[in-house]
Amino acid sequence: MVATDRKTRGGPKRVPMWKTIYQSLSADIAEGRYGPGDKLPTEARLSTRFGVNRHTVRRAIAELSEAGLTHSRRGSGVFVTHAPTLYPIGRRVRFHQNLLAAGQAPGKHILALETRSADAREIQALVLEPGSLVQVFEGVSLGDGVAISYFTSIFPAARFPDILTELEQTPSVTHGFRMAGIDDYTRIWTQLNAIRADAIQAGHLRLTEGAPILRSRGVNADPDGVPIEFGTTYFAGDRVTLSLGEGPEQS
Repeated sequence: MVATDRKTRGGPKRVPMWKTIYQSLSADIAEGRYGPGDKLPTEARLSTRFGVNRHTVRRAIAELSEAGLTHSRRGSGVFVTHAPTLYPIGRRVRFHQNLLAAGQAPGKHILALETRSADAREIQALVLEPGSLVQVFEGVSLGDGVAISYFTSIFPAARFPDILTELEQTPSVTHGFRMAGIDDYTRIWTQLNAIRADAIQAGHLRLTEGAPILRSRGVNADPDGVPIEFGTTYFAGDRVTLSLGEGPEQS
């Protein structure tokens, strides 16, 4: 006979097996055996571990999700939830300062550094002449070693002939501008919208293709209002909370 929650004669109330599994996995997460972003074992492995059927495991996992401890990615599995990074989008957007203010260690993984001809969108955004060259900085931004965004930054090559060399040594746009004599810059416009990740975006962000992501496009300008950077950033939707307002000032 299948056990229930009803008291048996003279005995204590029995805890359902799914709840025992939920408590065990919750303890594993709390004690750091599975950290933020880690994938839990498959239902089959958990069924073997606890000696139950998959339906019982599935009930426990559903409770973990309901408690906000995990989330599922179609085709990928169940992952321990990250605490979303609070990322201000304001006139002064500084990646390193934003991540440090959120209590996370910032990092960047460089994917590409190249010089090429500007396309029509870049010409319009940076107010360039047709045929102008641009410097391209493409990479993945990390918070505590976890990918939170995939970005492309475009700079006028005529004004920043050496910025790629600087970025290769120190992958910070603020540092690159400073080496070019620009100590301050501000965002003059930003566009935000939600899209579904294509294969490339999903791969860089370690998401399932089609997962919801946030796309930010914007232009930064020097103190005279001249556009110096056109950027597109794709944020992993479950890892970032975008805040519209002033971010930390450049230190």
